[in-house]
Amino acid sequence: MSFSPPPLVWVLALIVLSRLAELAVSARNTRRLRAEGWREAGARHYPLFVLLHGSLLAALALTTPLHRQPSWFLVGVLVGLQVLRVWTIASLGPQWTTRVFTRDGEPLVRRGPYRFAPHPAYMIATVEIAVLPLAFGNWPVALVWAALNALLLRHRIRVETAALAGRRTTG
Repeated sequence: MSFSPPPLVWVLALIVLSRLAELAVSARNTRRLRAEGWREAGARHYPLFVLLHGSLLAALALTTPLHRQPSWFLVGVLVGLQVLRVWTIASLGPQWTTRVFTRDGEPLVRRGPYRFAPHPAYMIATVEIAVLPLAFGNWPVALVWAALNALLLRHRIRVETAALAGRRTTG
């Protein structure tokens, strides 16, 4: 008889692996941007994002019954969100990081999802933070972390908007 991990385990594992890959890309891009003279804005609140996203996964793992079956529709939504996340990362290319970097006069990216919205990555993360726990029927975690995310993003978007004000728009 073979062991098959419950859906919660493999969904969380895939999310963790994707976030670790993103952090590696972000770290590489961050080093390059700093070396090229880009400046970081909002560095003091960055650890709060790491705490928010890490604690979401921990809270979900600790408060969701291990063998609870997910809503496969919402798991499908999560997959779609991952595709959109990759699109946002690819659209920013070497400028993408999990931090806020800017350089005056540098063109703003207006391709991919950035043609339609100024903060698509934040919109995707906001939906994901709610959908991930809801996929496993864990509405208390969805509610608490969605509220915390909204508070943190409110500040982050102000910081980012101010930082990007000195840049010009291009295609």
